[in-house]
Amino acid sequence: MSPCIRRTKVTQKGKKTMQMQEDTEEGNRDQMQMREDTEEDNRDQMQMREDTEEESRDQMQMREDTEEGNRDQMQMRETAEEGGGDFAYMREALALAGKAAEGGDVPIGCVIVHDGKVIGRGYNRRNADHSVLAHAELLAIREATGVIGDWRLEDCTMYVTLEPCQMCAGAIVQARIPKVVIGAMNPKAGCAGSVLNLLQLQAFNHQAEVTTGLLEEEASKQLKNFFARLRQEKGTSGNKVILE
Repeated sequence: MSPCIRRTKVTQKGKKTMQMQEDTEEGNRDQMQMREDTEEDNRDQMQMREDTEEESRDQMQMREDTEEGNRDQMQMRETAEEGGGDFAYMREALALAGKAAEGGDVPIGCVIVHDGKVIGRGYNRRNADHSVLAHAELLAIREATGVIGDWRLEDCTMYVTLEPCQMCAGAIVQARIPKVVIGAMNPKAGCAGSVLNLLQLQAFNHQAEVTTGLLEEEASKQLKNFFARLRQEKGTSGNKVILE
């Protein structure tokens, strides 16, 4: 064999060997890239798991907070219904107001409490009795003074569903009632802070402690429902019934 042919074969063999090395190196690079991609995917999956676990913890905390809030609200309702005498007395006044509405009068109810016992009850009967004096507060005061045998109601608390008018506020002052608890305010005729505040007028010889907003939503809804029904029955959008 001639030297020229041998050199050609050696050269071709060297090229093949070099190509194999390059292919091997390229394969190694591909495998290394694959490992890096796999490791990056693993890191992404691990981060996703951590994010999911953190989100689950957040959701669990939110559920715990919601449950705790529900327990607090339930406890507040139980306290109001069981231990909160003010709520019970106002609910009784609301029930009396319902009787007024059944008779066609504006739903206003009132109770007077002495030593934890209701001694006076009244509900609006102005239309039923055809008397301007038949307001819930006045009827409750009349009954309460009859029970204790004195016109002074100095150790009593009045619960009324709507802010008293000037006549009833004056009677409260005259009866020396020391505390008045009100459901809804009456911006057009109320005299316990809306139009006037006769219950705390320093010029008088008696002032009453006033608490407002007890079961206000229920009291307001009761009044709104009454007037809505009245408008529907009369077929008019006007309202000629004056609250007090």
